[in-house]
Amino acid sequence: MATVFTANRSSVLVDGEPLEGLQSLTFRVVTEREDVRAVGSVERIDVSFGLRTVQGELAVKSANFVLDGHLQEQTRFQLVANLKKDAGADSPKRTLSFDDCFVETKSFGMDASGSAVTTYAFSATRVREE
Repeated sequence: MATVFTANRSSVLVDGEPLEGLQSLTFRVVTEREDVRAVGSVERIDVSFGLRTVQGELAVKSANFVLDGHLQEQTRFQLVANLKKDAGADSPKRTLSFDDCFVETKSFGMDASGSAVTTYAFSATRVREE
């Protein structure tokens, strides 16, 4: 049975401080790979794996000056997402720790019916799930 974590019970921290106005956090783990070929065959015989990185995005209502500073200064930070299902102490939890993060890009959008949203793309050396 799946555990459904809820956004209104979860929190995201940047260097230990709450990330205010967070609308979404998405990430993916990317592993380089190369197919190993056999002479005289059209099929691969093995796979060679290489560098593994984490790529993610944070969408924030309006803007975040801490993330803006990390982008400007090209400084590393830690991102921690504390995911929770309910408010109870025995409720299922999961912590995602993103190590050695760097903000790589920033994009801004605003439509006529809403407020501004800034999306920060980041990379991390690894994500640890506890």
